[in-house]
Amino acid sequence: MLNLLITNGLIIDGSGSPGFFASVLVEGDKVSVLRGDVSHLEAERVIDATGMVVCPGFIDLHSHTGLTILGEPHHDPKVRQGVTTELVGIDGMSHSPFKTREELERYIWQDSGLNGYPPLPTDWLTVAEQLDKYDNTVAVNIAYILGNSPVRIWSVGWNDRPASPEELEDMKSVVREAMEEGAWGISTGLDYPPGSYASTSELAELAGVAARLGGHYHTHTRASLKSNGLMAPWEEALDIGRGGNCPVHLTHYRQGAAGVGSHLDYLGLVENAIDDGMDVTFDCY
Repeated sequence: MLNLLITNGLIIDGSGSPGFFASVLVEGDKVSVLRGDVSHLEAERVIDATGMVVCPGFIDLHSHTGLTILGEPHHDPKVRQGVTTELVGIDGMSHSPFKTREELERYIWQDSGLNGYPPLPTDWLTVAEQLDKYDNTVAVNIAYILGNSPVRIWSVGWNDRPASPEELEDMKSVVREAMEEGAWGISTGLDYPPGSYASTSELAELAGVAARLGGHYHTHTRASLKSNGLMAPWEEALDIGRGGNCPVHLTHYRQGAAGVGSHLDYLGLVENAIDDGMDVTFDCY
């Protein structure tokens, strides 16, 4: 007997193909789609989806709920919009790894305007320990990306200065360990200190480590570079990807205001990079 049978819905499968009417069958961990008559099938639960769309869960690639979800694990605001997976640690703001509880809590306080506070105590320091906090406790799947701010805090500290060669090698080892513990890549928020103190070359080195372990570079770009031209922040992001031979995801990728540049500038930058062999994606928030 099936666990769940969803009938009469319009299936949008995410492939880009037109929608079609069919039934969705769930049996254990297996999901399948069946066209035609399903009246002979028995299920523990049947949902009549007439007039509704049935589709895979949505993935939120820009989530600031990595801490607050620990206090509200049912996560109704996202679940009720169909979100089933979230990427946390974006904008250079992840909450591991840290050497001490004091540094972790200082960083939580610093960026709490965007990420809020977790329930106390903050009883993790490593990426693996933070990921364990989500396992079998929250309603959605959590993908974690390593922010470059904690990487810099670990090796360089909180101050605005270049990393020494020894500190850069230490940061690369932090990225490597985080990737081995389950991170999906490295993120930056280059308007937010101390991650914003990183140079282009430093970030290319770190992105290269992530790329060699299957990760990508996810970036809120450096707005101060607009003094060099409208597209300069995004061009730096692509330079980082090229330098590290790393896929790039551009977040907040949009015109700042109506009439400021053209959407063709933004599309053209990405399309040209793809034509040159880069792996580049973006979101428009």
